[in-house]
Amino acid sequence: MLEGGEKIFRIKTNCLIMIINISITILMYAFMECVAWFTHKFIMHGFLWNLHQDHHSKEHNDFLEKNDFFFLIFAIPGILLIAFGMSNEYHYTFYLGLGITLYGFSYFFIHDLFIHQRFKVLRRTKNKYFVNLRRAHKLHHKNRMKEHGEYFGMLYIPRKFNRK
Repeated sequence: MLEGGEKIFRIKTNCLIMIINISITILMYAFMECVAWFTHKFIMHGFLWNLHQDHHSKEHNDFLEKNDFFFLIFAIPGILLIAFGMSNEYHYTFYLGLGITLYGFSYFFIHDLFIHQRFKVLRRTKNKYFVNLRRAHKLHHKNRMKEHGEYFGMLYIPRKFNRK
């Protein structure tokens, strides 16, 4: 049987651990926006342009693109971190992987469903953030070349792309 003080200490410790784990997940999610921007600008529009190029082209009618290979590049670290964390009593790596995976879900819903309309859902919105997000992404696709692109992020919209 736990004494009163020991019980309170365990409750406070568990709450602190939960706050730390949630913070790790949120911070990793936010960091993934930086990773996505860097990867998009310097890798997808760099040495792996051959995989990303079809995403900027209207010359195909295929449902899948070579660009979809990047899903695996981002998903594998998340899966491995979650698996390692789960097999080690929910080690902090689980929460790192969770942040990566949640960002991946966001990417799918925002980029593939909302912006590119791979499935005809989420077509109309008057939400200022989502309208500006779609506009910024479309401006990115206006340039069909490897160089001279702009707006490489997914969730963060620089002010110059915001319409009032």
